[in-house]
Amino acid sequence: MKRLQMEENEFAALSPYAKKARESKGRQRPETPCEFRTDFQRDRDRVLHCKAFRRLMHKTQVFLSPEGDHYTTRMTHSLEVSQIARTMARILNLNEDLTEAIALAHDLGHTPFGHSGEKALSQSAGFPFLHSLQGARLVRRLERGGQGLNLTHEVVDGIIYHTTGGKRPISGGAETLEGRLVRCADKIAYVNHDAEDAIRAGILREDELPKEILQGLGRTKSQRITKLISSITENSADDVRFDPETEDLLWLFRDFMFETVYTSPVVKAEEDKAEELVKALYKYYVRHPDRLPDEYGKIREEEGLPRAVCDHISGMTDRFATSVYSEIFLPKSWQMNFGEFL
Repeated sequence: MKRLQMEENEFAALSPYAKKARESKGRQRPETPCEFRTDFQRDRDRVLHCKAFRRLMHKTQVFLSPEGDHYTTRMTHSLEVSQIARTMARILNLNEDLTEAIALAHDLGHTPFGHSGEKALSQSAGFPFLHSLQGARLVRRLERGGQGLNLTHEVVDGIIYHTTGGKRPISGGAETLEGRLVRCADKIAYVNHDAEDAIRAGILREDELPKEILQGLGRTKSQRITKLISSITENSADDVRFDPETEDLLWLFRDFMFETVYTSPVVKAEEDKAEELVKALYKYYVRHPDRLPDEYGKIREEEGLPRAVCDHISGMTDRFATSVYSEIFLPKSWQMNFGEFL
């Protein structure tokens, strides 16, 4: 099916509140349209194939450098958000392609070690470093050797406004309903998979979850996600919204996770180490700007050294940041060639 026919089908099949590809506000730089993909489908593909998305596989969510293969990474989180958001978009007849593009891209701007790295860069650079804005910066400028991915306005808007910053309503933010769905799906996904990871790590027992959560949302991850999706799909039309009782339960769940998991001694101990590691890398590159990769030279000239250093470090995976730190700061063992004495 050709692009023009798919665009026509969107007007026939989707909700009047859905964002149609032909209604997009466009890209930073105009491009010749694809023959067989809408602009939102093209954006989704660009995100999937970009280097930043691949790096999410080695950026952890809450538990830094966990032992085991089943803990959530930024990539698996993004895939879960995409699945949840697309399910809701399909039920509400919103644009699944736009929803998926935003969901897959929403965390591209995360630093190594998650919010610990974000905090360390903010404290070091002297300006707020926000992963949501860094994600937009990455797709606008940093990817493709400084050209950016040139995504549509609607996808970039969804990236910027995907986080609530701990403020209600959960469903506000983005211009499009598809972006607002992703914002809700992000919170639905992370409180549930982080609780699952915390139980796996022995930080939390399932019976320690508040009884209001167990009774109101469900005892299992699947039941809770189903309940939250149902609340949105049964109460949304011209906007995205939960029913008040369910939204209160989701906030209760989030607050419980902050009090018992995100600030637990086990998690905080590793976060403190991660912050110091990122701060040390920042100081090193500020003192040795010649060690920055060449691709950040133009950024340094146009926007200053702190911005260039933040861009470089934020793109690192957890393991690469640790490797660079080790290479710079840890002593290397000497290897003597005994052959010359024989």
